[in-house]
Amino acid sequence: MDELLLRELTPQVLGILVRRGADFAAAEDAVQDALVEAVRVWPSEKPRDPKGWLITVAWRKFLDSTRANAARRRREDLVDEEPAPETVPAVDDTLQLYFLCAHPSLTASSAVALTLRAVGGLTTRQIADAYLVPEPTMAQRISRAKRTIAGVRFDQPGDVATVLRVLYLVFNEGYSGDVDLAAEAIRLTRRLAAEFDHPEVAGLLALMLLHHARRAARTAPDGSLVPLAEQDRGRWDTKSIAEGVAILQAALARDRLGEFQAQAAIAALHADAQAAEETDWAQIVEWYDELANLTDSPVVRLNRAVAVGEADGPRAGLAALESLDDSLPRYTAVAAYLHERDGDLTTAARLYAEAAEKASNLAERAHLTRQAARLNALVR
Repeated sequence: MDELLLRELTPQVLGILVRRGADFAAAEDAVQDALVEAVRVWPSEKPRDPKGWLITVAWRKFLDSTRANAARRRREDLVDEEPAPETVPAVDDTLQLYFLCAHPSLTASSAVALTLRAVGGLTTRQIADAYLVPEPTMAQRISRAKRTIAGVRFDQPGDVATVLRVLYLVFNEGYSGDVDLAAEAIRLTRRLAAEFDHPEVAGLLALMLLHHARRAARTAPDGSLVPLAEQDRGRWDTKSIAEGVAILQAALARDRLGEFQAQAAIAALHADAQAAEETDWAQIVEWYDELANLTDSPVVRLNRAVAVGEADGPRAGLAALESLDDSLPRYTAVAAYLHERDGDLTTAARLYAEAAEKASNLAERAHLTRQAARLNALVR
């Protein structure tokens, strides 16, 4: 399978569908379905015109989806026209769907990917970005998960750990991405906490509340990103912070530390500082050490390098950065920040510009571009 070819053709096919009259979201879904079909078919029967094949299949998928949606809306209209026989209490089975998609026959990573796509509403591209893998690879993983559970009896729901991972990724996408899913993730995690007395469920809820409390201050009126150190802390939601800290303290008291509790502890230390310069960076480094031991995640070690740079100076942060793969998302942006803190404005400006080219969303790209322009103006 030529993943590079699929990645190159994806935006072209998407643009053609939009020009033919498909709205962007529906066109994106259709293209993702076509990519899944390509992953299934091409290894044994690659078309002579891959682009034409993708356009034809994606357009057919779009038309099928449009007809199905129109039929569904008509059925809903007919139901709405009928008088309700009696008042029926509302039932929300979303959380149950999360458990069902996390089926024991799937690996944890496949269950998370499938749930994010089928229930969470995320696109294949968003899920691939969260997992740091190419989009065609994630499309193939989701397709394989669908085939695995085809015909399986859903009488064995998945475990809490997998559902927590899904809710965490849904929240992250809602918090920092293009789809507003953060509030829904918090609602479902509250329900999960009410049903499961588990410190990691509480840790995730605390983490979400502490991050969500800062949301109003994360963007300027023009939509541009505001870094944590520059945020107006008077706009932070103190009620959510207090609730998150209380939940976290109760979870930590049980002495069953997990990654979500450790992340929440870091968020709580940021929330506790009345001003950026009052942040207890030494304690944050200690919590990152705990988190790194729990997860062995390169992203955690990248964030730890920032904390080390704040606690022990930018050169110590750069030294911590040297052991990491420079292809990590945000690696270049972190390197730029630490070089700026160290006084090397020329290198920092160049790295900010490089990081802007790699940014996955427009707001982040614009922020990094402004940082590069600011430093270039200083060194001239």
